[in-house]
Formats: sequence, C-alpha cells, structure tokens
Amino acid sequence: MFTVAALYKFTSFPDPAAIKPGLAKVACANGVRGTLLLAREGINGTIAGTRAGIDAVLAHIRGLPGCADLEWKESTADEMPFGRMKVRLKREIVTMGQPDVDPNASVGRYVEPGEWNALISAPDVAVIDTRNDYEVEIGTFDGAVDPETKSFGEFPAWWEANRDRFHNKRIAMFCTGGIRCEKATSWLVEQGVDEVYHLKGGILKYLEDVPEAESLWHGACFVFDKRVSLEHGLREGGHVLCHACRRPLTEADLAKPGYEAGVSCHRCIGEYSDSDRARFRERERQIRLARERGEAHLGLLSDDAEG
Repeated sequence: MFTVAALYKFTSFPDPAAIKPGLAKVACANGVRGTLLLAREGINGTIAGTRAGIDAVLAHIRGLPGCADLEWKESTADEMPFGRMKVRLKREIVTMGQPDVDPNASVGRYVEPGEWNALISAPDVAVIDTRNDYEVEIGTFDGAVDPETKSFGEFPAWWEANRDRFHNKRIAMFCTGGIRCEKATSWLVEQGVDEVYHLKGGILKYLEDVPEAESLWHGACFVFDKRVSLEHGLREGGHVLCHACRRPLTEADLAKPGYEAGVSCHRCIGEYSDSDRARFRERERQIRLARERGEAHLGLLSDDAEG
C-alpha cells in the first residue's frame, strides 16, 4: 500500500532553481515518485511512496520559505502510481496565463466540505467547475456549470464571454484539490466579483469527508496518476486511461468503435496521424513486453501535476 499526497502552496520563491536539487535528493533518497512543480509563486504536485518516505518529503517542503503551514490531501494506492520522480521548474505552478494574479494578495472565501452542500443548494448561487472538459465528463456536482475548457488557461476568456450569465449571483467554484480555484477566485475578485467562494481542499477533501449518502457529487473525480479516478471515500474508480490522448475511459468506452488499446479511443481517433498511431502501437508493444517481464513501463504511468 502506497501513500499518495497531493499538495500545493502559494508562496514566494525568489530562486526556485536553488530549491530543486535538495527537494529531488530527499524524494529520491526515500523512494518517493511523482511530480513536483516549482515556480516563483510556490509549489504544486502529487507524490507517492511509503509512509516514512512521504513524511520525509513533506517535512522537507515544510522547511521551505513560507511552507510551514503546508496542507495536503492523502489517499492510498495498491500499486505505485508514478514511474519516476520529477522536480520541474515552471513559470506557474498551475497555468492560467494571468501573471498578475496573486492568491496571496486576494482569494475567494473558503468553504469547508461540510458546509458546501448548503452553499451550492442556495438559489442565488452559481456553481462553476473550473476543471477541464474530460474531467467534468466523468463526475461533477449537482447543477454545476461546465465551461467546457480544454485547459485551465482558457478559463479567463470563458469568464469574460459568460460573466453576464451570473449577474447578481454568488459564485461557488471547485476543482480537484483546490489549486485551480485559488487562482480562479483570485482572478474573479480582481475582476470585481463581490462574493466568490471555493471548496477548501477541493473535490478530494469533499469525497473524503462527506458521507456518500449526503453527497451532492455524482460520478468519479479524475486524478493525474495511474489510478485515473477516485470515488467516495477516495476509493479507486473504474476508469482507465487512453494512452494516446490521456482521457479517462469507462468499460463501455472500450467497446466503442475507434478504441485500440494504447493507440486510440472514440474521442481521439481523428486527432492523430497514421504515423502517430504507428508510434503508439510500438509503445504499446513495449509496454506489453515489460509487463510480461514483470516490469513497470513508464509509458503506463501518468505523471502530470494538476489540482
């Protein structure tokens, strides 16, 4: 059993490159894998390892400038969900494309999971899912608006085009672990929106804390690792990943025209060239050979970082 920790912290790192070597060293020394993103605005990522290994990395991160009060969400995995450990330097720890947004200066009002149902059930509240379209497709909250964005960077333009729909409404926003909402609510506050709320700890904390019988969540929550999706109680969901387009698939999707393991699915069959699919088939062959040898092929494992 592996412990999986999803974390982020907006804080000032004047020289994130100086932080990278020590962070990578403590993670690798303790057998921890996953991805951690560093930028001048802070840290974001998901890591997995033994209990002792995760504790060692978290202790190191809490010793970084401004990270003493770091919060994180934990779940478990039967198998290691990442193939390697990566510490990357980025312009933003979650890409919104709005360089002046500063969640340390202003942010929406946090709502605890236990209070979320009452808020989003109020008639004067508009609930907005800030995640990507393929994430929303497999699960979301009752009545939530889907912006149908392909990436988080599209959200500001979507809001500008749709803000009149939400005149005289309080805005409640949510995402996987909270980080996208930190930026999205901060941006809305700067745009002059008076009442903006967001789910503290994100969907993952809600699924952990709120009993399924009382839940207003339907479906599964996409996660950026081998588990693909989580359900109530943070149980692993039944989705698999299309290794071509990285979208989640249900068992029924595997029977649809266009699906070929590791090569395409019904969503991406028209998105790649014949040469792309030939390359994907070779990768799938290598994955199959690695499996037969009892090894884990890195191509099987997603190691993106989001939240």
